[in-house]
Amino acid sequence: MTDTLERKRTRSVEVEALAVILVLLVIFRESISGFIDGAALQTWITVFVSVLVQAVPFLVFGVLLSAVIAVFVPRSFWARALPRHPALAVPAASVAGVVLPGCECGAVPIAGSLIRRGVTPAAALAFLLAAPAINPIVLTATAVAFPGNPEMVLARGLASLVVAVLMGWLWLRLGKTEWIRLPHRHDEGASKGRAFWSACRHDVVHAGGFLVVGAAAAATINVVVPEAWLQTLAADPVLSVLALAVLAVLLSICSEADAFVAASLSQFSLTSRLVFLVVGPMVDLKLISMQAGVFGRGFAVRFAPATFVVAVLAAVGAGAVLL
Repeated sequence: MTDTLERKRTRSVEVEALAVILVLLVIFRESISGFIDGAALQTWITVFVSVLVQAVPFLVFGVLLSAVIAVFVPRSFWARALPRHPALAVPAASVAGVVLPGCECGAVPIAGSLIRRGVTPAAALAFLLAAPAINPIVLTATAVAFPGNPEMVLARGLASLVVAVLMGWLWLRLGKTEWIRLPHRHDEGASKGRAFWSACRHDVVHAGGFLVVGAAAAATINVVVPEAWLQTLAADPVLSVLALAVLAVLLSICSEADAFVAASLSQFSLTSRLVFLVVGPMVDLKLISMQAGVFGRGFAVRFAPATFVVAVLAAVGAGAVLL
């Protein structure tokens, strides 16, 4: 018992120290950059901090909403809100994700709370994919980024919704309960206020820690991959699709900002850029890291590759029909 308490205290101190370091990096990033001579290292720090600055507000929003769901929403609500048949609950949960103005950083802990509240994992995972991809903020940003191609908004929304529903149904068919290992919480029997803050701290530790790992990986990829490669890949239709799909995974850009990055890649076709927009909010480095932290590594190594394949195929299909 004493060892367990000691480990908890040590972990708490480590997390708080990490939080302080990250805050200091954000506040003093310009001063720190001035002491660094290497352009590559400066780029790494810029990308790392940018990913965190973009993602943290939505992570906080998701953690707070997750805690509200876990503590204040009764289990009976989900039984009434979603169809009882799992196959029908999947598209219903996907459509519910449309109205949530958040990104993948917030959707991960929310999906975890939904599963804890008794929602079938297939429906929660469909919500996880739909919420950051086709909410009103993301679609509006896409319309602003592509003012001359309004069909991009329809193509992105439709393809992303199809991916969310198909992945939910695929989980119903092939998924196994033991693949999802949600971390245990220790707030049973506590008051609602104490349980709320306990849930917030729990999700920040698990999701936030893996967000930092994903941001560091994305920054490293940004520095290592030469930009000249993009020019060569854009000339080949098949390679351009695969290149932007992989780039979306590596860059780990928040869904509210990825449309502007896609619009800047003007050397690529609209279909290739659509693939970038569909894959990014569903499969990227920080999202995979966060999924591993919230649902377990066994889940992430199965779910992420399957989502990647389905997202690429759906985006190419939507591009062929609508673009």
